[in-house]
Amino acid sequence: MVFIVILFGQVGWAQSTDIFRIEYLNIPENDTGIMTQRYKGLFNLPIKLNEKKDYLITGLEYNRFDMGYSRNLPFDKSELIRFHIIDLNVGLLTKWNENWNLVGILTPRLASNFISGGVATEDFFMNATVTFWKERMDADRPFRLVLGLTYNSTTGLPVPLPLINYYRRFHPDWSFTLGIPRTDLRRYFGKKHFVELALFLDGYFINLQNDIPMMNGELASKISLTSLYGAFGYQYNVSKKMAFFAMVGRSIVQEGKLRNNDQGDVFLLNDESNLYIRTGFKIGIF
Repeated sequence: MVFIVILFGQVGWAQSTDIFRIEYLNIPENDTGIMTQRYKGLFNLPIKLNEKKDYLITGLEYNRFDMGYSRNLPFDKSELIRFHIIDLNVGLLTKWNENWNLVGILTPRLASNFISGGVATEDFFMNATVTFWKERMDADRPFRLVLGLTYNSTTGLPVPLPLINYYRRFHPDWSFTLGIPRTDLRRYFGKKHFVELALFLDGYFINLQNDIPMMNGELASKISLTSLYGAFGYQYNVSKKMAFFAMVGRSIVQEGKLRNNDQGDVFLLNDESNLYIRTGFKIGIF
């Protein structure tokens, strides 16, 4: 279970306890005339270091975003069609005391449209997470608690932000998760199926290698999306750790923007609600 926090500081606001995942996301066109498709693949691997059960945590994740625009924009949109995010996880899991584990993870990231064919200094970002984690999965009402701090260089905030995740199986057929960036309620139907209602944050922050001139004389050098989604999900468990999943929902709050080098707003691309469709296959830790 060494991946309980491995992706808290990664792409967007996602959480994951997976060792392997492939995923497709579709955000259909809304009133702003913008649509998004995302293709994701990730692989995580723990390496046992000693008999104390310290682990080196390693992982790699890749996301590709394909954008479509059906309306005219007051600038050249040819460099806003495809984006890439590449994350590398390097971390350490160690037992802090009898009840708590300590996890620290560094996540170097490349996030860019790579329009020039190479990598620029501005494409590089650094994220970091430090987390305390305890659980009792053999209790009558199993629970898991994660408390920590995460620093994301793309938020524009120079301080670490709180990270909270509390899971409780309060009934054989029901569980809930309370936390940031995800909260959900699940109903289980035996060992093979469950449905869930979820509320979660998602988004991205990506460098534009060539600045895009705006009509007001400003330059756009970054593109970002921050969204709060409500969704209904279904999962079919092929085995205890292997599953297919699907989720359909809608954004409650959404802001897609072009930004300057100081992360100031330059142009509002999308602030209208969108449908959200996600499906994939994963191999998890639990």
